[in-house]
Amino acid sequence: MKQAKWFLLLHLILGIYATSSVCSKLAARQPFLSVAFIGLYGTMLLALVVYAFGWQQVIKHLPLTTAYANKAVTVVWGILLGFLIFGESVTPRQVVGALIIIVGIVLFVRADHEGEDDQ
Repeated sequence: MKQAKWFLLLHLILGIYATSSVCSKLAARQPFLSVAFIGLYGTMLLALVVYAFGWQQVIKHLPLTTAYANKAVTVVWGILLGFLIFGESVTPRQVVGALIIIVGIVLFVRADHEGEDDQ
């Protein structure tokens, strides 16, 4: 159960990491050095700092292979955030790609846990 908490935290910080890209894209739409530009880039930097510290904590408690395998979920976050925030269309290829990523992560994590049980 304790590992589930760290797994959830991993996905939360990966969501924060993906959100930093949203702030960057929003900042690029603002006039250079405007208050909005500086605020959005500042938020992006803060998100990256939170991600870096969170990542360090997560890899102390989860197998590194599991943590790295789950980083691919940021692609799925990017598709969702692009759709929700920027109104970008989601293509069938993106849906298939997202499903492949999710299935791959699930299979990898399950295989990783089975390998732990064998030892």
